Amino acid sequence: MTQAEGSHDTQIGFIGLGVMGRWMAANLIKAGFRLVVHDLNRAAVDEVTGKGGVDGGSIAGVAAADIVVTMLPDTPDVETVLFGPDGLAGAMRSGSVLIDMSSISPIATRRFAADLAERGIAMLDAPVSGGFQGAQNGTLSIMVGGAEEVLERCRPVLAAMGTTISHIGESGAGQVCKVCNQVAVAINIQAVAESLTLARKSGVDPAKVRAALLGGFARSTALDLHGQRVLDDNFAAGFRVALQRKDLKLALETGSATGAPLPATALIQELYGVLAATGRIGLDNSSLALLLEEMAGLRPGGPA
Repeated sequence: MTQAEGSHDTQIGFIGLGVMGRWMAANLIKAGFRLVVHDLNRAAVDEVTGKGGVDGGSIAGVAAADIVVTMLPDTPDVETVLFGPDGLAGAMRSGSVLIDMSSISPIATRRFAADLAERGIAMLDAPVSGGFQGAQNGTLSIMVGGAEEVLERCRPVLAAMGTTISHIGESGAGQVCKVCNQVAVAINIQAVAESLTLARKSGVDPAKVRAALLGGFARSTALDLHGQRVLDDNFAAGFRVALQRKDLKLALETGSATGAPLPATALIQELYGVLAATGRIGLDNSSLALLLEEMAGLRPGGPA
């Protein structure tokens, strides 16, 4: 076990040791928290227990912790872990806190928080941005919805996983912020894909175009990171098309429920749908550029 950077009496439960969750859990151990974990993937559990975590063995085995963190793929997964048979809602004690760091429906989140509150369990929705590297390095940006006093109680836990912790508002506000983030990311990726495709189609070096744009008002993280991916023809998954589609679906559902028009988001969701329908759901979300190059006749499979 790595020497802890501190020690804490608070016991943390962690459910969801996926690509990001296992690193987030490892950073909690590194910060000195006593961590009990659960995941259906045995190898992931073994990895985290090898770093000093304790195997809870089940959802109920994690529920006794003071604070339970969930990091799960989608809304139905969170609902099952909370309210399914032997779920957290029936096993966590009054006065404990659930921190859901998954990216899920803001509408469902508000319902979950209300149901848990009736049982004396406080809930924070705290989705993250920063990807795999941010999870690994403990530099995630964390968007928090819920009571401010509960956030302050849990701030040391969140600080072990991220460097930017923003209180957005009441329950569900963190998830609203996350879908806003995903809308902005997707539109930026589309803008980069269109710009570099236009350069190529016009017979101009896209690398020189990207370099010039990075020096002006068009500069963005998407142009920097995803633009380089496009130049390198590297569409291996960082943040997969499947997850981007899920997040944009949540954004569109939230927009429909609130009356917020999202026309560009709807178009980009359709383009991601084409990638999914053509067997490329596991590629990186920057693969919008691959699709546009095909449509422009710059790659096999597109028009002649």
